[in-house]
Amino acid sequence: MHNKGKFRVRELRTTNPVAVGDNVLFEIEKSENTGIITELLDRRNYILRKASNLSREYQIIAANLDHVFLMITIILPETPVEFIDRFLITAEAYRIPASLIINKTDLYGEEENTKMEHLSSVYRKIGYECFSISVKNNAGLMCCQKK
Repeated sequence: MHNKGKFRVRELRTTNPVAVGDNVLFEIEKSENTGIITELLDRRNYILRKASNLSREYQIIAANLDHVFLMITIILPETPVEFIDRFLITAEAYRIPASLIINKTDLYGEEENTKMEHLSSVYRKIGYECFSISVKNNAGLMCCQKK
């Protein structure tokens, strides 16, 4: 991976070989007041997904993660359970701790609150922290801070 400015992750076809969280070496181009990545250092872990347009390639979402949080909603729009499960499976596969944040609680009535409590219960039973918040009303945001 020493080809200046051009990188390929070994044995992984990706649309973006450098991602958020990557550790890199770079050189400053003083004459142009810019820099260029010269080396992509080994990753501890990463999260990826299939690229939307290219069926055989992947997109690296982030690298070198200590913890991932997936923000979901019960309505407007409803986050499909299958999406949640795929995300958690990916995190598990790369040994990245994960938590769920359920947002938009200010919009929830009795039916949505019941569904939220059920989902939280299911995911807590299998070891995931779940936080219920309303970003709009700043409700529950302090509970999401790691100690």
